[in-house]
Amino acid sequence: MKLSRVMRGALAAGVTAFAALVVGGAHAADLLDTVKERGTLIVGVEGTYPPFNFVDTKTQQLDGFDIDVSKLLADKLGVKVQFVKTEWSGILAGLSSGKFDVIVNQVGITPERQKTFDFSIPYVASSPQLILRKNDDSPYKSFSDLKGKKLGVSQGSNYEALAKAQKGVEVKSYPGAPEYLSDLVNRRVDAALNDQLMTAYLIKTSNVPIKGGAIVGEPAFNGIPFRKDNPKFKAAVDKALEDAFKNGEFAKISDKWFGIDVSKVQKPA
Repeated sequence: MKLSRVMRGALAAGVTAFAALVVGGAHAADLLDTVKERGTLIVGVEGTYPPFNFVDTKTQQLDGFDIDVSKLLADKLGVKVQFVKTEWSGILAGLSSGKFDVIVNQVGITPERQKTFDFSIPYVASSPQLILRKNDDSPYKSFSDLKGKKLGVSQGSNYEALAKAQKGVEVKSYPGAPEYLSDLVNRRVDAALNDQLMTAYLIKTSNVPIKGGAIVGEPAFNGIPFRKDNPKFKAAVDKALEDAFKNGEFAKISDKWFGIDVSKVQKPA
């Protein structure tokens, strides 16, 4: 049966309209709309990374700096927060696959990662910092001042690699901070090296007589990554962080865990 010219025209118009609808529907909603409609911000964390995120042994609930930041962010977006624990090795892949909306887990903002994800404005700035005995007045201002000296670091850390790249410095590697801090206090090493945030946390929470020394590297910046092409979500997250910086809410969380405002590049004490 032959179709009339009018019917053929109507059919063609219908196909065109359907194709336009399909193409238009292929554009996903901005993540902000999705989160608002769902009423929940889904956050990826390790859950095994104190003081940033960990399971409190008393309450069996997630706690830590990044947990508090996530709750603050969700509150400012007007939604609840849901955490998904994921090992670090798979956390970026989890974000790519849509397992969660964001990662709040000290993710460094790097050019390589920015090829795949968008990031919030930085909410953490930190640098490599020397750790000294509290009563030590030695003028260690740079790695060159540590030539011929012993420097304690955590085995397998970025700071072990940084320390070993310095000529003339004797590097001693330890399983973790408790071990090198013990040797520092007992004068078996002259100084130790760690991230500025961890140094602040150790000073705040440990009972050993230590202090922060010189900054010995450029600051690194951490942000909150999410999938690309969500401009409304990025604007909302950035505004939430900026507001928290301005009104002191972020500084209160930061002081609780570190005794400093980690959104700012700190000078050593």
